[in-house]
Amino acid sequence: QVQLVESGGGLVQAGGSLRLSCGASGSTFSFNAMGWYRQVPGKQRTMVASISSLGSTNYADSVKGRFTISSDNAKNTVDLQMNSLKPDDTAVYYCKAEVRLTDGTVYIYWGQGTQVTVSS
Repeated sequence: QVQLVESGGGLVQAGGSLRLSCGASGSTFSFNAMGWYRQVPGKQRTMVASISSLGSTNYADSVKGRFTISSDNAKNTVDLQMNSLKPDDTAVYYCKAEVRLTDGTVYIYWGQGTQVTVSS
């Protein structure tokens, strides 16, 4: 069974930095894509950044220029470097991984989430 485990969340002042890491265990496949999402109470979970196995990245407009996603395909890990943090970045951050099989089947896995709190 695939498990994703996040680490690196915490409390930081506005303008500071944090680095989130996500590691996977139990997968016999390499992930086609990995990413980070975030969610605040009462709102939908939204994409923060994603990266494909080929290295193509995508960022939410609100984090462009501040956050950087990176991955290690061989280790099935994904990191999110967050700089110039703002109070609006406060949320629970979730790691997501996708496996797409040749028959079209898609498996999606989520981590348990890590809290990021940015104080003003």
